[in-house]
Amino acid sequence: MKRSVLTRYRVMAYVTGVLLVLLTLGVIAKYVLGMNGAASFTSVVGIAHGWLYVVYLVFAFDLGSKAKWPVTKQLWVLLAGTIPTAAFFVERKVSRELESRLAEQGEAPAVAEA
Repeated sequence: MKRSVLTRYRVMAYVTGVLLVLLTLGVIAKYVLGMNGAASFTSVVGIAHGWLYVVYLVFAFDLGSKAKWPVTKQLWVLLAGTIPTAAFFVERKVSRELESRLAEQGEAPAVAEA
């Protein structure tokens, strides 16, 4: 498995997670707090999250198939984009697991130089 597969999954996990948190806050503002303008914000963020979640599904499925995960683990990773903040925790766990696997395969992790 290439590091780029993990990287694009990580990017989409963060994007999906942030958009879902924003969507949740927008829904709370719209229905609980009755704020003006929350309806349009919720609509825009909801559409963006919906489309980008599909991209997340494709990347997560690709990662799971290349990592040879069992179906149950793959389903949990796929569903993480629908539970607010879950994508962050699942991404961290998956990244730790696969970083060690990549290190074992001899592919050194990318290190930013200061």
